[in-house]
Amino acid sequence: MTDYFEVHHRDGAARIGELRLSDPLRTPALADDVVADAGSLWTADRDLPEGDEATLTVLPHRGLPGGTPEEVQEAFAPDYPDVDYPSAAVVSADTAADYGADAYVLSAGQNYVGHAAAFVEAVVQTREAIPADTALFLPGVATPANVATLVYAGVDLVDADRAVVKGTQGTYLTVDGEQSLADLDELPCACPACQQPIAEFDRDDCVEHNVNALDAALRTVRGRIRNGRLRDYVEGQARHEQWLTATFRRLDQQYAYLEQRTPLLREAELTAATEDTLKRVEIQRFAQRVTERYVNRFDNPLVLVPCSARKPYSESKSHGQYHDAIQFRGHTVSMTSPIGVVPQELELTYPAQHYDSVVTGEWSANEIEFVSTVLTRYLERNEYPRIVAHVPEDYRPICERVEDELGLDFEYTVEDHPTTTDSLANLASTLQEEPKYEKRERQHNTIRAVADYQFGDGAGDALFDDLTTQGRYPQLRAHDGDGTQLAQLVRQYGTLSFTLAGARRWLDSDVPTKRVEIDGFVPHGSVLAPGVVDADDDIRVGDEVVIEGPKAFAVGRAEMSGPEMAESTRGVASQVRHVEEI
Repeated sequence: MTDYFEVHHRDGAARIGELRLSDPLRTPALADDVVADAGSLWTADRDLPEGDEATLTVLPHRGLPGGTPEEVQEAFAPDYPDVDYPSAAVVSADTAADYGADAYVLSAGQNYVGHAAAFVEAVVQTREAIPADTALFLPGVATPANVATLVYAGVDLVDADRAVVKGTQGTYLTVDGEQSLADLDELPCACPACQQPIAEFDRDDCVEHNVNALDAALRTVRGRIRNGRLRDYVEGQARHEQWLTATFRRLDQQYAYLEQRTPLLREAELTAATEDTLKRVEIQRFAQRVTERYVNRFDNPLVLVPCSARKPYSESKSHGQYHDAIQFRGHTVSMTSPIGVVPQELELTYPAQHYDSVVTGEWSANEIEFVSTVLTRYLERNEYPRIVAHVPEDYRPICERVEDELGLDFEYTVEDHPTTTDSLANLASTLQEEPKYEKRERQHNTIRAVADYQFGDGAGDALFDDLTTQGRYPQLRAHDGDGTQLAQLVRQYGTLSFTLAGARRWLDSDVPTKRVEIDGFVPHGSVLAPGVVDADDDIRVGDEVVIEGPKAFAVGRAEMSGPEMAESTRGVASQVRHVEEI
């Protein structure tokens, strides 16, 4: 059981945690000042420090790598006693397992520098083998330029060894890379070591600067994690070194690893500044759910429109003009990079109203491929009597590709620009013979579509077969035929939050329920990880969850993934919205 490390914030595989020493250490951080006995061999007859919480004591095992995790654990069990002070176990990717330590030191880290595939494989393998509420320490690798990518991969602790060595060699480190002291005309940093003329700046000063720069980079990383925007930062910052660019692209290929750790929703805006954004878990997850779960419930034609800079789209001037021309005679679906396609019912759902992209008026080949693939899969699942494409010229290659792929004919209505008088008149006249659907129908379809997206294919009809709605969009409340409130649409994230009645209906339905089993207590405000008996593996941060125990029934929102809830000994597992004592 880990006693001295707790995770407080999560941003994908990156976390902010606290190593509870006598002087608590907020991770990700430099571990140089808090590690004792690093590199020594632990023996069974060695005197153990009693009650000393000043340092993190490293207990290396012998014979790395060698043997399966089970064999290593059995062979070295005496080397990892139940201790009452913070400890770390040295492991390789092949020998990583739960040794009851608070942190795990990944050996031979220097061998991974420059080798993206080996680094990603080692970190992912180690991180998945050790408990979620333990820190991963990667020594001998960190620099100001690479530490953001290391943390993004799942590393919690680093040291300054590489930065120090580089300084003694006369190499000046920055977040952009490195330079030889001999090539510097001036010192670009304002740290204490750099507050002198460059002529007086020697290698000892360079060591001090490098450590300062690494510490400053870690402060930036912690801030990005708190704001939920580390990936945005890494996409740009990692491009200063080729192996770092390769590393985060390799991480994108580890979809299961990142998806389990990536929240379903955030408050932070997602910045789409590079084509690598298309590979982000949030983007891939949205596209997958739209094309595998969403069902069109309108009988009207499909109207494809461009996205807008303002989110949600319906609050933008351009989409207001489209609405005035369509007049509830067509089902509006927005086309956008990097999201793909966004049915009007899901315009609030993260990340559809939480992104900002670079607009150049030209689509890259990768963007065309991605959006056309998503639109193709969407139309393969959803049939429409007609398809009207009210899109500008730069969207046409996407539409034409889908027409060719599916053998469809789109009706194009834009003369010059989608919001010109002639174009809007064309759109209105194209749809003028179509029947209108009522606003109430859109509200019902919105609740059901969000339920499909959030809980699974068919969930909307299964949970809300007798649906009535109250409130005005987007402040919609879902009630059953008897008037009992079941859920509310949360405008901030475009998801549904259940009442206790809604949670019980969820349990009684055939829709897969995400359950958290707790011990015999009544939770108020939150459920802490030690109180969790078990949790479904498919729970993600931000998921709606049903909480059940011998003394309570509750509903809330997950603060950990299901696997992390089940194995963690510290931290908030779930927030509690409503609770009923049994």
